[in-house]
Amino acid sequence: MLGALRGDRREVVRCAIGTVILIAATVVAAMSAAGLVDASSLTTAVVTVLAGSAVTLGFAVGPPVTASIDPLDPRRFAVVGPEPRPLAGALLLAGFLSVPVLVVLVLGVSLAIAWGAHGASAWASVASVILGLATCVLFARVSMALGALVQRPRQSRELIGVYLVAVLVVVVPVGVFLGSLEWRGAVPSQLASAAEILAWTPIGAAWGIALAPSAGAAVGSFVVALATVAVLALAWFALVNVLLTTTRRPIAVRERGGLGWFAVLPGTPGGAVAARSLSYWLRDRRYIVNVVIVPIAAVVSTVPLLVAGVPFELAVLLPVPIMALFFGWLPHNDLAYDSTALWMHIASGMRGAPDRIGRLVPVLLIGIPILAVTLPLAIVAHGRWAIFPAMVGVCAALFLAGLGLSSISSVVAPYAVSRPGDSPFQQPQRTGSGGVVAQGLVMVGSIIAASPALWLTWQAINGETDDTMVALWAGIGAGIVVLAVGVAVGAALFERRGTRLMEFAEAT
Repeated sequence: MLGALRGDRREVVRCAIGTVILIAATVVAAMSAAGLVDASSLTTAVVTVLAGSAVTLGFAVGPPVTASIDPLDPRRFAVVGPEPRPLAGALLLAGFLSVPVLVVLVLGVSLAIAWGAHGASAWASVASVILGLATCVLFARVSMALGALVQRPRQSRELIGVYLVAVLVVVVPVGVFLGSLEWRGAVPSQLASAAEILAWTPIGAAWGIALAPSAGAAVGSFVVALATVAVLALAWFALVNVLLTTTRRPIAVRERGGLGWFAVLPGTPGGAVAARSLSYWLRDRRYIVNVVIVPIAAVVSTVPLLVAGVPFELAVLLPVPIMALFFGWLPHNDLAYDSTALWMHIASGMRGAPDRIGRLVPVLLIGIPILAVTLPLAIVAHGRWAIFPAMVGVCAALFLAGLGLSSISSVVAPYAVSRPGDSPFQQPQRTGSGGVVAQGLVMVGSIIAASPALWLTWQAINGETDDTMVALWAGIGAGIVVLAVGVAVGAALFERRGTRLMEFAEAT
């Protein structure tokens, strides 16, 4: 802890200022937590579970996002030849002596005061604080150990961009959901339900023990929290053993900064295809134009419906499923965009599965965040959060089924597109109708795969809210099945049609 106050003066000043700000924020948060004595028992329980879950999740995702350097990295002790188990135990105990953990301890004690005022027993409060602290420390230890195994010595812009996108996908929907609730001086029922669910998850179980609504719920949260600590402890001991018995490959200075996505993704055939595809999708204007047009076309499609008299609360639900359909449709002719670069895949003897899966990575990385941000906004405009699970099922079915069918279409029926460097709006002449048929079949197949979820969602919109969860799992299940089958079939066809694909690339 004191080592952070040594070294470069600017770093020391920044660390000192951050510590002062953290202390001030901790004091304010602790006073607010203790002030829950005057709140209702339900309010205190909901605030405890939601805030505790957020803090615990922060300990898990904070180290990779902030690129934190672990001062207790087990590999630092490898020079003295320690035994893995004693070292893992010592480092785990030392993990409790950190500023973030002390902050959580102060907040936990402040919450325990409020719990006691609402009738929580002493053992439940002590168990909640101890298990909460242990879960936070173990999540941080395991997260840093995993980062030490897979993370590069210096984070690249691409990796930071992925982290920011992941944060955006989580923060925006949650913020929209909280902002849409009707508080009216009481805890909304949606938040109470969310807290009840989180109390049975690894990140929130420890914080749901003290003020559980029943003895059975308290025992259940305690068991989940204890099991989480046990699993994380086993994972930590195993990771320490791996870190002490493996040697990192030395990385040259040039390799760290100049390879872009190739330095971030795994050095496997699928990782290479994904890295090259990501470079194309984020730089080639032919891809960029396709991505930009999808949201615009989806929003514009609602105008004729509004003009025709369709109610606004129904028309506003249409753009997101349309975007999901088109995002799944985008890679239906992905091989044609490679042009003659396709020879690298075929000449290297690449199997079909890495090619098919790697080409889907850019679409997933672009489509999922856009859908995750726009769907909650559409639900807010619609006004009924009860249909949110059903809409998730519809979008998942359209998106995943489209990706699966596109994996087949791009191999079976590729058609000529504008060459690299040409205008994306310049389309070559085509002698046949195979391209049109392939596009239509992918879209029609995606809609057919999503038809059960679409029907159940329509029932939910008309008042049958019991069908929302059925629509969710029906959509996700159908999408995953079509995606898996499509990738498998596309992979087999890619290996059989390699010669024809090269002929197509050379001819067009």
